[in-house]
Amino acid sequence: MVIIVNNAYQDIMNQKNEIMKKSVGLDYEKYELDGIGFDFELMMNDQGYDIERIRKIQSENMVGNTPLVELKNITKYARKYAKKGYGARIFLKDEAANISGSFKARRAVLSVNQAKELGYKGVIAATSGNYGAAVAALAAKAGLECIIVQECFDSNNISQPEILEKARKCEAYGAEVIQLSVGPELFYSFLKLIDDTGYFNASLYSPYGVKGIETLGYEVANDVMELTNKFPEAVIITNAGGGNLTGTARGLKDAGAVNTQIIGASVNLYGLHMASDTDFNKKSFTTGHTGFGIPFAVFPDRSDVPRSAARPLRYMDRYLMVNQGSVFFMTEALAILEGMERGPAGNTSLAVAFSLAQTMKDTDIIVVQETEYTGAGKHLLPQLSFARKNGVEIKFGNPLEEVPGKNIIFPKDGSYLKHQDINMDELKKSYLKRYRDTKLTVQDYKYLAEELMINIDKVKDLMK
Repeated sequence: MVIIVNNAYQDIMNQKNEIMKKSVGLDYEKYELDGIGFDFELMMNDQGYDIERIRKIQSENMVGNTPLVELKNITKYARKYAKKGYGARIFLKDEAANISGSFKARRAVLSVNQAKELGYKGVIAATSGNYGAAVAALAAKAGLECIIVQECFDSNNISQPEILEKARKCEAYGAEVIQLSVGPELFYSFLKLIDDTGYFNASLYSPYGVKGIETLGYEVANDVMELTNKFPEAVIITNAGGGNLTGTARGLKDAGAVNTQIIGASVNLYGLHMASDTDFNKKSFTTGHTGFGIPFAVFPDRSDVPRSAARPLRYMDRYLMVNQGSVFFMTEALAILEGMERGPAGNTSLAVAFSLAQTMKDTDIIVVQETEYTGAGKHLLPQLSFARKNGVEIKFGNPLEEVPGKNIIFPKDGSYLKHQDINMDELKKSYLKRYRDTKLTVQDYKYLAEELMINIDKVKDLMK
């Protein structure tokens, strides 16, 4: 018997670094240091995009300068459960006003601009989220072809309503959408498409994909200063792949808000495996959850480029999470109390802000730095109906008792909505684990200290 082995998969995977380098127009080897590290700041600042140039490009493409709204009714609701003198003012940066309906347009516009300048005929992105719509919209405006690759179905060909909604939006902008089942074939298919088409890889994790968000942090800082004569005490950023937090934090610091707390927020999906066929449709959130936020925080270079520009542990002061039911609860609260119907990604941060505000003084300011558009598949009713079909129980009670994949618990009222801290030292130890058998140099320790926003002694202590 003759066995024929198909080596196509391995052939493509063996060429991944070469394919990626060609598709981004970046020589990542230029930034590598001796040892384990690379020069992150040089990579970020070497692309010719300073804040003023980025703002100009975004302004010409209906991106940026979005409204900052004070949520007075939600602040009043939070103060109902806070002790006297507490209940921080909650502000919201309304990123749904961007061309494609989310902050991802800030990322996409730089990638598309770079592709156009370098002479690529089209752009391609692997995303099941809002980034696909952003790339599709900006590619249409620039006259470039666009392919979006989605991880969409489980093995029974069932997909979440939110992912299908985003596919619809991409197709509305003229993009070709390629939908795949959950599993390792996503990266292979993505690489092969890049290799076959020669299109520009509009990666979420390139310097272009992160520097575009710096304007968001820059605007937040300046908007709050203009309105209140001070910088915000805290900015809450929904965290998934880490680019949103990295770019926003850099923009805040560039504007002078160096003492503003940078707080990551995610939906608690502990216990669900994102690459599991059985778990794939047990979750009600496709992004902004711990299943992405934690793995990408502790291993940022797991992305589709050799060195990711999304490095949240360089900037994150705290990492907080809330349950699924609390995010749905705040989605309703935002619509009913403020007349703003928005999608779930920003409402993850809003749920954290509502809880956190009760622990801060009433003179303090918290900014939720994004909203997103909503649509048929993003509304909470289709999401909850889909959860029920997948055997997930919906009920009211104590959100801290929610078990992801088994139930979704809405708070009985606002007093039950509580955030939980993720241990930052544990995250940093997880980051360091892959170096425990590596002989580290002084330069390596310096790099790790910068990566984790701690001193070298702390690195050595955590390494133990």
